[in-house]
Amino acid sequence: MSQPIEDYGLLSNCRTAALVSRGGSIDWFCPPRFDSASVFGALLGDQGNGRWELRPADPDATVSRHYDGDTFVLVTRWETGSGVAQVQDVMPIDDERLDIVRRVVAVSGRVTFETRLTMRFDYARAIPWVRQVGTQDQPALEATAGPDALVVRGVRLEPGDHSHLGSFTVAEGEVVDLVASWHPSHTDDPGRLDVDAALARTRAWWRDRADQIDHSGPHHAEVVRSLLVLHALSHRDTGGIVAAATTSLPEEFGGSRNWDYRYVWLRDAALTLEALVAHGFLGVAESWRRWLLRAVAGDPAQMQIMYGIAGERDLAERELDSLPGYAGSAPVRIGNGAVGQYQADVAGEVLVALEAARQAGLAEDEFSWPLQRAIIDHVLDRMDRPDRGIWEIRGAPRMFTQSRAMMWAAFDRGVRAVERDGLPGDIHAWAAARDRLATEIDAHGVVDGHFVQGYGSEDVDAALLLLPQVGYCSPDDPRMLATVTRIEQDLIRDGFVHRYRTSSGADGLGGGENAFLACSFWLVEQYAMSGRRDDAAALMDRACAASNDLGLLSEEYDPATGRQAGNLPQALSHLALVRAADALNGHGGRAAHRR
Repeated sequence: MSQPIEDYGLLSNCRTAALVSRGGSIDWFCPPRFDSASVFGALLGDQGNGRWELRPADPDATVSRHYDGDTFVLVTRWETGSGVAQVQDVMPIDDERLDIVRRVVAVSGRVTFETRLTMRFDYARAIPWVRQVGTQDQPALEATAGPDALVVRGVRLEPGDHSHLGSFTVAEGEVVDLVASWHPSHTDDPGRLDVDAALARTRAWWRDRADQIDHSGPHHAEVVRSLLVLHALSHRDTGGIVAAATTSLPEEFGGSRNWDYRYVWLRDAALTLEALVAHGFLGVAESWRRWLLRAVAGDPAQMQIMYGIAGERDLAERELDSLPGYAGSAPVRIGNGAVGQYQADVAGEVLVALEAARQAGLAEDEFSWPLQRAIIDHVLDRMDRPDRGIWEIRGAPRMFTQSRAMMWAAFDRGVRAVERDGLPGDIHAWAAARDRLATEIDAHGVVDGHFVQGYGSEDVDAALLLLPQVGYCSPDDPRMLATVTRIEQDLIRDGFVHRYRTSSGADGLGGGENAFLACSFWLVEQYAMSGRRDDAAALMDRACAASNDLGLLSEEYDPATGRQAGNLPQALSHLALVRAADALNGHGGRAAHRR
């Protein structure tokens, strides 16, 4: 039976991630990158799809958990009839190797633990060849399948029921370290890990990131955890920022809206970049800008809306039969069909984020501004082309109001770069295009005094809350206030904001979805910036309460059952939380310099 999504905690070494359930089972692990094939895939199926269980033998043991301060060292405390013990789960930050450490520490009494290791490589399509490679005193098990190998040390594991089983007892003060080490199967075993040194190094690395965070005010703990999550989803080597650590966790339980988010969306990465820059991480901006230059290299007409972690372009979507899906929610997908879509808002998000980095002190180099200038000219060439929008609809392309406003923002940032920063560019063409778009949106994107989802529609869309964020209009613009009223009437259910009315069929997909958490945080920001501070504070508290006990937010939330839905953790949810907290704290927001 599938565990609730909110029962999972995140481990990350800023190259890949693992998810650990409250019950002590690692049910998701894709080495060596976020987007690699799974070794433990029970998150999208069951034990037979791979997992690593570790818990007391006492079936009545009670459990609690927390992160060790501002780190991703997950501490799970088990209380049994015979004693108390902790399991410290961590993926060490290390430039040379990839490990998962499960340190068991006896706090009091004696506790017997059982572990079951079920390895299923390549999304459960490959049962590995397994052999004992250790000694009686230093047991080790090695599993190999195709290009991958995993060595597990720390306890003797014996085969049983298509898994490997082991048990051990710890008494007060004793420590047992279980370590799984991944390596390419054509290379040598990396050898034993110095666990004490790895834990100390990793704790210090995360705490150093936390200490750099520039924030004070309400919801400080949530902001710090969210910014650390954004770091955890950033690849240390390439600079790519993935949208989430998982694939195919459903937007609707039992439904088919299941997507692979382990890639770099330019939009989401740009928004993440803004959040990090606003809180003191200018180095991340430089790393991501280099990533962007590599990914988009060449003709901007070939620019995609998403890429692989190192800038790969081939992300063709396909369905897996080897994983049955979370709680039967099929299909499981790898790759993402949106890679071939035209989404007109993306260029605007990229240029807004790079302007924020420039304002924060990141100087343009010989390549960065020419790339931005080429992107603006590319937007100019595509001004009259309908798109798939921020929500990646799979129906017919349309003229989405938010997309048109983000094109406006692209030209606006180009004009500002020339006027304020003295950078070269065709300011007259860009200003004319910006003004033309504003006139067009007023004529076709406003109905009965409020913005609408798209031209020819009367529906609203939560993405319209982004318009004042980029300076298209002020938060207290009458059109925006009327839009908020319609969003409150049409898109808020049980206190949370939905993206749009899926019942309209405009997205080309069947079924429905739950409330989209980022949209609720966007409304918090809108409330705060338009003077509705009490409403903003109440919604902020409600939206933050949708996080799990570790402060992690998924993509969506079902307030009726208190369950998270969609991929976990979701970068967009966390960065929207950060911006909402900033707005409540009196920060002017993304477009303060324009207002």
